[in-house]
Order: sequence, then structure tokens, then C-alpha cells
Amino acid sequence: MPIATPEVYADMINRAKEGGFAYPAINCTSSETINAALRGFADAGSDGIIQFSTGGAEFGSGTRVKDMVTGAVALAEFAHVVAERYPVQVALHTDHCPKDKLDSYVRPLIAISQDRVDAGQEPLFQSHMWDGSAIELTENLEIAQELIGKCAAAKIVLELEIGVVGGEEDGVAHEINEKLYTADGDFVRTAEALGLGEKGVYLLAATFGNVHGVYKPGNVKLRPDVLQRGQSVVAEQFSLGADAKPFNLVFHGGSGSELSDIREAISYGVVKMNVDTDTQYALTRSIAGHMFSNYDGVLKIDGEVGVKKQYDPRTYMKEAEASMADRVVRACEDLLSAGQSQAG
Repeated sequence: MPIATPEVYADMINRAKEGGFAYPAINCTSSETINAALRGFADAGSDGIIQFSTGGAEFGSGTRVKDMVTGAVALAEFAHVVAERYPVQVALHTDHCPKDKLDSYVRPLIAISQDRVDAGQEPLFQSHMWDGSAIELTENLEIAQELIGKCAAAKIVLELEIGVVGGEEDGVAHEINEKLYTADGDFVRTAEALGLGEKGVYLLAATFGNVHGVYKPGNVKLRPDVLQRGQSVVAEQFSLGADAKPFNLVFHGGSGSELSDIREAISYGVVKMNVDTDTQYALTRSIAGHMFSNYDGVLKIDGEVGVKKQYDPRTYMKEAEASMADRVVRACEDLLSAGQSQAG
């Protein structure tokens, strides 16, 4: 299927929240990882999201160019072409963008999509994330107000973060402290600033103990009830009814989380969960296994010539694609999106 249109993406978000499941958002850095994500979604019968962080986009442009916008556009265009051959709906997203990179990443990408929309085409991306977690909430929401207007005009969904995700991603590190839990009042301030859809659709990455990085199961102390309270306090404030879930929530930093916590978070309105660390490992583990198993073939040892078929990148990258795709399937199963695609 073609990359999701704005209307299809909005429907994907609504179906997830109403249906009690969430989409894996797979961080990709190359054509190979995009292929693996697409294969995993198709194997699971799940729609999904492919996303590029600032570092991932820069890497995607090549180590000589090292330009985030160039890499993001190149990866997105590749995804637009190959996604047409898969029987699922996929949306394109950009991950964490801090304040100092807005002018060199998200704002130029919004402008590219706006130009496409003005020419009667679909936007290049379906959503972009503004990460203002490192600044005060007032400034965070002021910037979000500016961005949501531009995103809405370009038919793009905005994602923002309130609270702080601990750990490190793309060189940005946050301490593990009380800021990992979004306060009730911050949910209300967000709704007051951005509305509840009338100013534009947005995704909210509220934090409930989330930590980026690698942790053994049980080491990440999540409190999904933070999300429940946030939804409830805003529903009450805006007279939406006791069972309303006004926010489309996003789950960051889920590696090492208990499945029960993941499922509980979904029940409170999480529609998107970022998956990066685990798919990175699945890809690399497969390549490492190939190298260790074919040591004499991938290296020219003691004057020998090696085995071309064993050091041909296609050989081990096929294995890597399959391994990463399997991990994407597992993510779809964990998030209950497997079998939920309505594309085919």
C-alpha cells in the first residue's frame, strides 16, 4: 500500500485508541532497516510507523554528507517507493527533535511537506516530534503551539513530550528522577494550550517512568496509572465524560518493560510505542552470529582469499533483515496490533 495519507493516518490513530492496541514505531537508519520494519509489519498483519531520529537521519545521508534533512528526505522517499509493495498501511514520523535542532530538522521538513501539499500532493511525512522535555513547560507549549499550526496546515500530526524520558538517546541524556512522571497539572496545561483536536491532531508523549536504553526486565519502574490520571483529570476539566480518553498517548523508552505494564498503558490510550534498542540488537546479533560462524570466510586469514559468498554484504544483511523483522512481529504482538491492519 502507499504510505498512509493524512486521512488514513488519522483513522489509524482513532482505530488504535478505540480498539485497544498500539502501533510499533520502528526507528530506522537505512534502507535495510526500513525493509526489515516493512517485512515485520506485513508478517504480523499490522499497520505501523517508521521513524527517523535526528542521528538516524544524519546517518542516512552518509558519513560524508552528515545532513539530517537530506537523510530524512532520502529515507522517506525510499520508504514511499518500497511500501507500495506491502499489504499494510505505514506512516512516516521523525523522532525526538530538541530545541536546538528544530531549525535544522523539523521546520525544514514541515516546509517540504507544505510545498508538496500546496502542489496538490500528499505530505512527505505524516508526523513530526518536537521534544521540549529539556526546557520549562511554558516554553515547551509555546513552541508546540507554533508547530501545531504549521503541521495542521501541511496535513501533519505533531508529537510533543511533557515530562522527561530518562536515559540516553542520540547523545541526549536525562537523569532518572521525579521528572520521569508527568504531573496531573501538566496534562491540563497541555490541553489548554493545544486544544483537544480542534487546533490540529497531536500525539502526546507523557512520561510515567520511561527510560531510554538497555535494561533487564523488571528494572524499569513504570507507573501507567500516571496516564490514567492524566486522561481523567483532563476529561473532568473539559466535561468530556468519565470514560473519555482525550489524548493520543505515546510510549517512549519501553525496553525492559513488563508486558503487563505495556498492556495497561495501552488501555489508558497509548496508540504508539517507540521500538529502537531491541530492533538494533536483533539486527546486530544476527550479523555477529554470521561473522563468528564464518570467521575464516569473512576474513582473509594467513594469506588465504576468504569466501566471497560469506563476506558479500547481501548474505548477512538478508539474515539481519529477517532477524529484525521477527523482532518487529513480536512488537506487534505485544502491542496487540498484529492482525489489525485493514489495508488488505
